[in-house]
Amino acid sequence: MNYLAHIALAGDNPQHQVGGLLGDFVRGPLGRGQFPAAVEVGIQAHRKLDRHVDQQPELRLFLQRFKSPMRRYAGIVADVFYDHLLARDWHLYYQQPLDEFCQTFYCHLGVYNNGLPPRAQFFLERAPSIGWLESYAQAEHLPIILQRIGERLRRPVALQEALPIIEAHRDAIGQEFHQLYPRLQTFVSTTLQEIELH
Repeated sequence: MNYLAHIALAGDNPQHQVGGLLGDFVRGPLGRGQFPAAVEVGIQAHRKLDRHVDQQPELRLFLQRFKSPMRRYAGIVADVFYDHLLARDWHLYYQQPLDEFCQTFYCHLGVYNNGLPPRAQFFLERAPSIGWLESYAQAEHLPIILQRIGERLRRPVALQEALPIIEAHRDAIGQEFHQLYPRLQTFVSTTLQEIELH
């Protein structure tokens, strides 16, 4: 799952949502007081969700469609394309419009601006003005999104070259995503409760 899915799956608690994003930016042990406890709960849930998704049959099917060497990076492509499917079909899961949800989240994230890691600060500086999360809904944005991610890898990879494979299996991938996402909603909701109880 990529940024949008992690934020949305974190539920209605703004601090859990912030943690859902920061799970991609914060490394190492938690509990050092860098963030409020509820934000750290969201980060923990993010980490557990990543491990859980890696074990799901839908993701395995996605990865199997790619041959080496692209298969090595297909998990990154899946993250981006799943965010596209979620943004495109947002209304199937949430009543609040996507644009409104995203703009509200940017405000929640801004509360923690001074303590954000550099990459998260960059996200906060850019995201509201360019509609970063909202842009995933538009398929025409996927090539540049994947290209930019690929350029940031240690060894740059033209991730946008994965798109013809996705296009060839678009309907099946969409069906698989919509089988997977409701299960992830249940998983994260349960995980958040379990973390808070401990």
